[in-house]
Amino acid sequence: MTLRLRPGTGRREVAVFSQPIRSLMERRKLVTAPPETTVREASRLMAKKAVGAVLVVEEGKLIGILSERDVVFRVVARGLDPASTPVAQVMTPEPKTIKPGNTFGHAMTLMHENGFRHLPVLDDGKVVGIVSARSALDPDLEEFVCEERRRKHFREEAT
Repeated sequence: MTLRLRPGTGRREVAVFSQPIRSLMERRKLVTAPPETTVREASRLMAKKAVGAVLVVEEGKLIGILSERDVVFRVVARGLDPASTPVAQVMTPEPKTIKPGNTFGHAMTLMHENGFRHLPVLDDGKVVGIVSARSALDPDLEEFVCEERRRKHFREEAT
């Protein structure tokens, strides 16, 4: 698989799976929260930043991750109140992590083998980013997928 860069960038196609994580990780979309944050607050943070996971950090140390799937399966499906449930109660504790120098292919393998889509990036124990399975998408394809989801959402709301 290759990552096709936008026309006019003057850059060649790059084999995405051999790229180091540091070149693909999402720094801008890194969302952290303390363990006492409610699921509702964490969900609002995810919505505001358009991300699928919040890294739970306590005293500068990663202690867990809360994904949108966790919210659905561990909160909504169980009938818990998102406004009073702390993320520490429903997060995935001690998530697997990756270093910035590891390859994206290694990250994808970890995500596939362990059944998750978000992987925190740690450098010397400090959270420096996050990589997701979406990072493998071609930018034009990613825009198409986002637009299709948006349209589907509006169609569902109209019915």
